[in-house]
Amino acid sequence: MNPSAPPIVLCFSGHDPTGGAGIHADIEAIAAAGCHAASAITCNTIQNTHNVQQLLPLTAKLFRQQAVAVLDDLPVAAIKIGLIGDAKICREITALLRDHPEIPAILDPVLAAGGGTELAGSELLESIRQELLPHIELATPNSIESRRIAERDNLHESAATILDMGCRNLLITGTHETSDQVINTLYQGSAENRQSWEWPRLTDSYHGSGCTLASAIAARIALGLSLAEAVEQAQDYTWQSLHQANKFGNGQALPNRLGRR
Repeated sequence: MNPSAPPIVLCFSGHDPTGGAGIHADIEAIAAAGCHAASAITCNTIQNTHNVQQLLPLTAKLFRQQAVAVLDDLPVAAIKIGLIGDAKICREITALLRDHPEIPAILDPVLAAGGGTELAGSELLESIRQELLPHIELATPNSIESRRIAERDNLHESAATILDMGCRNLLITGTHETSDQVINTLYQGSAENRQSWEWPRLTDSYHGSGCTLASAIAARIALGLSLAEAVEQAQDYTWQSLHQANKFGNGQALPNRLGRR
């Protein structure tokens, strides 16, 4: 291996035809950080900037074959997990993480589309809780996802519950809350050990913001930054990408992850 080659982040993500979310978002955010993105696709989707119209998970066998082919060949430095699709794929992801405990995994638990379409049924949600979370270095749910995973209304109680499920660290984002500023809180190891950041609230709605943030964190962890440094830098990068977003369609704006206007 070339020692000067960029670190590799392997993404387990869905395909979004608009290029706003999913594997497109992962590749752009990871490349912008100076890393190389490899991928194993979990789902095809039919969607636009308004909503997801149909979710089409791949077979668990095909997903695993993609991932194993990469892991057997490339020196993966971090794994980013986005849209999973169904419980069978979730179990395959869990098995892969169990086989590669040395690779830090960052989970963006995509449970619903921005337009409201349900993307995770009860079986998948339970698989995330019981099987996947104990193998996750950092999960990055928004406040709605946090409450749904934990089945708690209070966000700090939600954080404690998710950490008790085995997730090592947790970043809860506050874009869906009503505060004047967006408050994102990192919990490192426990609900008591927390650090928060405040960001100016942007007025638009964005397609792929969660994918962008999680991938940007994964890339910075692959580069060797500490968790807190990776989270802080990735938040700044994501905010700038949203601030410069492009309104290509009639629905949500698409983050400008490569810095072009």
